[in-house]
Amino acid sequence: MRRDFSRRSILTGIGGGLGLAAMPAWAQGHSMHGGSHGRGGPRIPAGFDEVRGPEVNLSIGSGHRIVQGRRGPGIAVNGSVPGPLIRLTEGDTVRLNVTNTLDVDSSVHWHGLLVPFQYDGVPGISFPGIRPGETFTYEFPVRQSGTYWYHSHSGLQEQSGHYGPMIIEPKGGETIAVDRDYILLVSDFTTLDPHFIMKRLRTGEGFFNRQQNTWTDDYPMSGEERRMWAQMRMMPTDIADIGGKTYTFLANGRGPKEGMEYLFKAGERIRLRIINGAAMTFFNIRIPGLPMTVIATDGQRVRPVEVDELQIGTAETYDVIIEPGSAPAYSIVAESMDRSGMALATLASAPGLRAEVPALRDPPLLTMGDMGMNHGNGMDHGSMDHGSMDHGSGSMSMQGMKMRDTTLLPPDVKVGPGIDMVSMAPVDKMGDPGLGLRDVPHRVLNYRMLAAAEPNPEAREPTRLLELHLTGNMERYMWSFDGRMYSAVSDVPIRFAWNERVRVKLVNNTMMAHPIHLHGLFFEMVNGQSAALQPRKNTMIVQPGASAQFDLTANEPGDWAFHCHLLYHMHGGMMQTVTVAGPERAA
Repeated sequence: MRRDFSRRSILTGIGGGLGLAAMPAWAQGHSMHGGSHGRGGPRIPAGFDEVRGPEVNLSIGSGHRIVQGRRGPGIAVNGSVPGPLIRLTEGDTVRLNVTNTLDVDSSVHWHGLLVPFQYDGVPGISFPGIRPGETFTYEFPVRQSGTYWYHSHSGLQEQSGHYGPMIIEPKGGETIAVDRDYILLVSDFTTLDPHFIMKRLRTGEGFFNRQQNTWTDDYPMSGEERRMWAQMRMMPTDIADIGGKTYTFLANGRGPKEGMEYLFKAGERIRLRIINGAAMTFFNIRIPGLPMTVIATDGQRVRPVEVDELQIGTAETYDVIIEPGSAPAYSIVAESMDRSGMALATLASAPGLRAEVPALRDPPLLTMGDMGMNHGNGMDHGSMDHGSMDHGSGSMSMQGMKMRDTTLLPPDVKVGPGIDMVSMAPVDKMGDPGLGLRDVPHRVLNYRMLAAAEPNPEAREPTRLLELHLTGNMERYMWSFDGRMYSAVSDVPIRFAWNERVRVKLVNNTMMAHPIHLHGLFFEMVNGQSAALQPRKNTMIVQPGASAQFDLTANEPGDWAFHCHLLYHMHGGMMQTVTVAGPERAA
């Protein structure tokens, strides 16, 4: 029976119609005894099967995972981590029956899919959640094609393995001819309970950062630079909140020593669909000896651009074409941005063949450009000429004060304990390839290199500018938009009129990169291309101490989540609700 949904009825708990009794035993999974992150239940294998539409049954269950001999809590979809590859076809109407066998609520968000808001899967905004023992049926027409993924939007379940890949085939068939089509889903595994991680971050945000500078480290910084950072009470090594001492980085659920491989024959044309399903990790991806041609991002086609390395933020996707040569094997290296570890896979011409694996590169350091101190040098890549600064103690003290100068913020930003840093002069850094990749000797992707493969259907000039500041207090692990944490603004959404064209400017006042994701809509990155060729995305990295802009057309009515896709940042408050008025209100 079809139901009509309103936000009020959704939030008061409409559920699905199927019960556990109707499901086969294998699909019922196992409950998590004692909460959402127990360590009991069956062992969850790595890797994934494939399921196809137009009707798909999914079951969320719990167990434990063992990665390279380390055991940790796990949440699986259809019994594996990642969950199954869901393959759909553009133009079909799909039914996705999701059964929750956990003893806590769960959910599935279809990342990047254009869906009616009540099927977006975000509890508290547009969806009641799926209660223990219940099945919820998502039903919607498939209006796009490309590479996407899905994950939980309940609690911290995504960290424990509740995610999986999704491919939507074009309605008329695939137009990109390849010999092989592979998925590389990179992610991060921990033996720790995600709630313990969140608690530790709250009480000391540097708890999991094992790369902090000390009196005896060998980071290439002068004494003057070290005193300057100390004066500002900040760390130039604060690249990632959680590194390789806590995380094992995975390729399709497998650790770097567990032999993830893809077979090939010399001269073949291979499509590699790269998905970052990590909770907290940016990856720098390269295949030594083999270039990659980027053909799509976030499911949307772009004009082909050949690079040797790319940085992929949490939740982004990139499709690349590779053409292996005569070498017997190639290493696919996904190095964490802080260079504390890597996910690893192999392109092999025969099973078991391996290529040399490069050593981890030296950890990167933040610069004054990453703090929003650009000193008028006009540099787009975020570095700066340290010789232009006076490193005297008075200057350092002044810089320390200026990094917290809240008079630089516009009046609509709430000043309070949630803000401990203010970028002095944030500039557009769309041409920044990402931390650690600014000085490498090979070609690295940046957003300015992307152009839409086909002209955008909407290229109107925006009628207004909306400026939002990414704010935070790193010591207290408080994250927010405009100084307001999500718990405090859940009833004050960002409002868009029906079909209005808006330019959104994001200003990052923190010293960390944030992958910002908008649910329900695509936007066009303002990256120097003409309006017709601005690349369409749903997730965009905003570099530290920088600004970034995108244009959107508000043509998907409903309530949508808008948040940083670093899991613990989102749960630390960097989330908002976007409300798009329906066409009936377009007066």
